Amino acid sequence: MKSKRFEALRNRPINKDGFVLEWEEVGFIAMNSSQDPKPSIKIEDGKIVELDGKKREEFDSIDTFIANYGINIEKTKEVMAMDSKKIANMLCDPNVSRKELVQLTTAMTPAKAVQVLGYMNVVEMMMAMQKMRARKTPMNQCHVTNIKDNPAQIAADGAEAALRGFPEQETTVGIARYAPFNALSLLIGSQVGRGGVLTQCSLEEATELALGMRGLTCYAETISVYGTEDVFTDGDDTPWSKGFLASAYASRGLKMRFTSGTGSEVQMGYAEGKSMLYLEARCLYITKGAGVQGIQNGSVSCIGIPSAVPGGIRAVLAENLLAAMLDLECASSNDQTFTHSDLRRSVRSLMQMAPGTDFICSGYSATPNYDNMFAGSNWDAEDFDDWNVIQRDLKIDAGLRPVLEENVVAARNKAARVLQAVFKELGLPEITDEEVTAATYANGSKDMPPRNVVEDLKGAEDMMKRGITGIDVVKALYRSGYKEEAQKILNMLKQRVAGDYLHTSAVVDKDFNVISAVNDVNDYAGPGTGYQMSDERWDEIKKIPAAIDPSKI
Repeated sequence: MKSKRFEALRNRPINKDGFVLEWEEVGFIAMNSSQDPKPSIKIEDGKIVELDGKKREEFDSIDTFIANYGINIEKTKEVMAMDSKKIANMLCDPNVSRKELVQLTTAMTPAKAVQVLGYMNVVEMMMAMQKMRARKTPMNQCHVTNIKDNPAQIAADGAEAALRGFPEQETTVGIARYAPFNALSLLIGSQVGRGGVLTQCSLEEATELALGMRGLTCYAETISVYGTEDVFTDGDDTPWSKGFLASAYASRGLKMRFTSGTGSEVQMGYAEGKSMLYLEARCLYITKGAGVQGIQNGSVSCIGIPSAVPGGIRAVLAENLLAAMLDLECASSNDQTFTHSDLRRSVRSLMQMAPGTDFICSGYSATPNYDNMFAGSNWDAEDFDDWNVIQRDLKIDAGLRPVLEENVVAARNKAARVLQAVFKELGLPEITDEEVTAATYANGSKDMPPRNVVEDLKGAEDMMKRGITGIDVVKALYRSGYKEEAQKILNMLKQRVAGDYLHTSAVVDKDFNVISAVNDVNDYAGPGTGYQMSDERWDEIKKIPAAIDPSKI
């Protein structure tokens, strides 16, 4: 006989997930491995000659890069002599300012940082994150993709995502050669929805950089760094080559951030027996040393690894907090789907959603998950109402806003029509009226008519050969009569010259003002301080379309 209770439990979605016990020897442990190095540092003549138990002659390339560039040595001796538990308490204490803490947290070694975080539970980490994130105002980022790489649908989804409150939007491709069309479609669609939205197209690095330099994208984030030398060299990279790439973006006025996350090294088989969090700390120190303004982290596409081991989701929160401790912009993932359980995926996100991060999701799918070409997201378009209700329930600002159907339909229709006109002006394959109508009302690519893929790929290749740039797009919009949209994209190109949006945690508002950690400083110091939701924003969150006005019943 079998227990019917246990039979019912076995059939619950949570039991379709994978779980494993810790295996320290290969790095299958989230935090606090006995094989993690002990914190130590030695400085001679202004140079770090010992780092976390290694002498300089024993350094690998990552140790060398961190020692040379990643640690503020002015306060290193002071912070390394401090009790790690005391620093953990200071992180939670609203009476200790972020400014004071950053001077300490950027001066400690990776092992010291991991030791500090090891003393904190998830509630304490959330308290610290509320204070330590760089920008005062929390926001969100989304994915805009579809399985058919349909340009009209990307434009329409980009416009809707802008209305829903995403100041950053990212696309990628099902077929690599579609990249120019996807980048162009998202650029136009997002600006139709709301001027100032930053867009990117995630690809292999050479193409991604080329699209950015042509003005067809506004930022990049899929520049991956790793915590062990073997993983780095497996990708034909080093910390220096990644730093060079970061400089290439910055020199052309393109915002960019690195990407890393717990679990990548053990997933690739080169974890060196260290904990996932310790190796992630090394990634974050590389990022800091390279002079990059931010990081997309939180395990991201490796989330299945830490989520399988005890304390793995705690480690994900810890790595997000460490990014903030190092004064980096933190796009805190909540990205790839990792569980069959709606309860579990919600709890995983709540730890970033409640305290707020610079970008709570670095990949909220603005389409149904079947169209998400980033392997499926923890949140998708069918969760918009749930997200808005959670904001309303908890009175938190998690970056999204309720919208009216008629406004979304109008924005989607205009985005598709504007793209149709630009394709015509630039001599690209036709976007038909049928496609415009379908994109206006579509939920996903299943609702879209097919395109001639061969002709599209020829057109995309020709677009790149002709050297089409953002200025050509502006001219095409102007000639088509879409002068407002032409001005919006010209304004985005002007940001390259000004360079203000290269500051930490920068976004561009609807009036093309840059909001960043410079002019929107997180000054949280306890209740009633830091980010305070305005009455107007709270009124917007309260008035979800499903809410009934009892006075009118």
